[in-house]
Amino acid sequence: MRDYKLVFTGPMGVGKTTAIAAISETAPISTEVANADASVAKATTTVGLDFGQVTLDNGDRLRLYGTPGQARFDFVWKILVRDALGLAILIDNSRPDPLADLAVYLDGFAGALEKMPCTLGVSRLPTHPSPTLDDYAHALAQRGLVLPMLAVDPRRKDDVIALIETLLMQIEVLDEEVAP
Repeated sequence: MRDYKLVFTGPMGVGKTTAIAAISETAPISTEVANADASVAKATTTVGLDFGQVTLDNGDRLRLYGTPGQARFDFVWKILVRDALGLAILIDNSRPDPLADLAVYLDGFAGALEKMPCTLGVSRLPTHPSPTLDDYAHALAQRGLVLPMLAVDPRRKDDVIALIETLLMQIEVLDEEVAP
């Protein structure tokens, strides 16, 4: 049995804690405290990390880590992404400028993105259809990035599983390319 580390990141309130809770086999560990940021209507916020785990059919275990959403905790981002197998960026399409939100995380994880697979999950697309997934693809292309993108609802277990499976498929392809 092997353990693998996957990291979820994105703005405060996007659903990182919720996504991990939706699929974790164990009660997630969370470092949520009362939210002091009046600009976001949310009672609590993660200040350290979220943690959950999932056992795959072959016995391997995925350890799921969620980062704090605020850029002031970017030092935690760097710690959590260390030795990770992949990164899932979650963006909430109902926020005022989701493409700017994406830029914050692409910049914050630029070094990691050079070394590891990443998947982009966009929530609230049905109720907030702009920007479109094409707009996200264009923003990524301007940075020379091509990432798989999915519309997700972090409350739905099937959506979170699809996001992780997309990430794991990238990892599998990279492993095959490296194998002799």
